[in-house]
Amino acid sequence: MFTIGDFARHGRVSVRMLRHYDAVGLLRPAHVDPSSGYRYYRATQLARLNRVIALKDLGFTLDQVRSILDEDISTEELRGMLRLRRAELESAATEAAARMARVEARLRTIESEGTMPPNDVVVTSLPLIRAAELAATAASFEPQDIGPVIGPLFDELCRRLDDAGTTPVGPGVARYEEAPGEDPITVRAAIPVAGGAGGLPIVEVPGVPLTATIIHHGPMDGVLPTAHALAHWIAAHGYRPVGLAREVSLDCPDDTTAWVTELQQPIIAV
Repeated sequence: MFTIGDFARHGRVSVRMLRHYDAVGLLRPAHVDPSSGYRYYRATQLARLNRVIALKDLGFTLDQVRSILDEDISTEELRGMLRLRRAELESAATEAAARMARVEARLRTIESEGTMPPNDVVVTSLPLIRAAELAATAASFEPQDIGPVIGPLFDELCRRLDDAGTTPVGPGVARYEEAPGEDPITVRAAIPVAGGAGGLPIVEVPGVPLTATIIHHGPMDGVLPTAHALAHWIAAHGYRPVGLAREVSLDCPDDTTAWVTELQQPIIAV
């Protein structure tokens, strides 16, 4: 058998932790010397220690760990539980990272208040576009609601155009319209085409006589500072926005930090 110190070193834990696990009934020593009170452990107890540490590191409380281990679940059942818990933690980490990106975008927006891009905004007209289009509904116009909708729409468009052997004749265009209700947004993903599109709906995206445009660099979950800069420019130059801005994907490589997107906001003079 191992002394508590040797067992701690083999298990890569502290002696203090082993004493705590003993106190709460999570991992009892195999033997306690009645005269000295020294604790001794068997090598086979490393298996239970590994389970305790894995479950604790995955976010389970010690009471939950005890309940799980006392049920004497099989290795395969434990593996399944750990995989499920890992997936939950990965999902939480992804959401935390997305939330951090949104916070940083808001912070950049706040830091840029009072500044405007005088040389970056171009006022132009937009021609009519013939395009294959798919549409869906997003819960709101917030980036975290738009992204999970617009991405799959463009993925499906590209897949079906490729299956049909149709080559796009221009960059993808994302359009947004207010849907019935307080927050829902109709999301339209369009890709310009010259001919047929393998059964995809073909629409005519209407032209716009007057549009203020600005280039956004980077992922779309960080678009707020650019969108707000455009809004400030529009207000400062005697225009009023009409509807929601379009987004034209000028370049969208795998690395989202290298994305180049043109925001196109229809406007009228006031």
